[in-house]
Amino acid sequence: MTVPAPLLLHVYPTFDVGGAQMRFAHLANHFGSRYRHRVVAMNGGTAARALIRSDVDLDIVDLPVRRGDTLASVRLFRRTLAQLSPSLLVTSNWGSIEWAMANLDRRIPHVHMEDGFGPEEADRQLPRRVWTRRLFLRGSTVVLPSRKLFDIASRIWRLPPQRLLYVPNGVDCSRFQAGGAPPAEPIIGTVAALRAEKNLARLIDAFASVAAGRPARLVIVGDGPQMADLRQKVDELGLATRVTFTGNRHDPEVLLPTFSVFALSSDTEQMPLSVLEAMAAGLPVASTDVGDVRTMVSPENTPYIVAKESSALAGAIEGLLEHPDIAQSIGAANRRKAHAEFDQSQMFAAYGRLFDGEHGG
Repeated sequence: MTVPAPLLLHVYPTFDVGGAQMRFAHLANHFGSRYRHRVVAMNGGTAARALIRSDVDLDIVDLPVRRGDTLASVRLFRRTLAQLSPSLLVTSNWGSIEWAMANLDRRIPHVHMEDGFGPEEADRQLPRRVWTRRLFLRGSTVVLPSRKLFDIASRIWRLPPQRLLYVPNGVDCSRFQAGGAPPAEPIIGTVAALRAEKNLARLIDAFASVAAGRPARLVIVGDGPQMADLRQKVDELGLATRVTFTGNRHDPEVLLPTFSVFALSSDTEQMPLSVLEAMAAGLPVASTDVGDVRTMVSPENTPYIVAKESSALAGAIEGLLEHPDIAQSIGAANRRKAHAEFDQSQMFAAYGRLFDGEHGG
């Protein structure tokens, strides 16, 4: 008699495309039939399902979640856990915390993955959320992809050190090739969900400053609720012919080598996959100083990790465009570091152990 593969129940605030969902897609596709997956999207968004290979055993669990009614939600989630009886519950970020409440007795081994914060926690931790995490995650294994998050979980949430696990994100470095000769018209590019915390308006303002003094283009890869507002801003600044919105693309290895500089304008990040992919593609990075970005990039790149201001970001971009030889050298150093420290093989090994229960709470 064949023993079925372990069943993992994954809970996301949304299963639309984002960094955490991209990581899950890489994991699910890599492990293939080793696990069965069930996914709950708290807001009903399921666009990331398209990233998963058809041969992976994955189903979306559609639940009638009543937002704002915590007691009813906890009861529903307890019933769902009893019905599905997964080998492991894997929750993601604050938006799934009610599942930790529903599983407070640790009937199901629990791994909670914290990738960062929305705009409301970009600059400070909210006391109610701190206390909730402290209470309901104490018996879980909490996975953090950044050193900054690890410090917050340890020092502010005061979770037991033995329950915290640092697992840096990884990318398939072999997919990315460094670009060829620099284009005649430099391209500043970014890959991001078009949400408030990514602050792409800041990048557009920075580009407007850069573009006032030189030929250049801006390419924004991604989609999201701010698309219309960002397009309007581009039109108002008279940049419509110089800014391209590609929408969602699942082939960053094609686009990244065409960029001259990769830019990140976020208010909050931890360990963005987009930066790792840019590094693997041999790009210099101009970024706001968020999360672990400063320590992710090569030492040569750190002068271009700047304050969360459009003028500072414009200065970083301009500095890289002004000195293409230096920019190329920085990109090469980033590529070496990505291959040495952030190849996905290390991430796969760590998550394989987690999903097999070696660290399950």
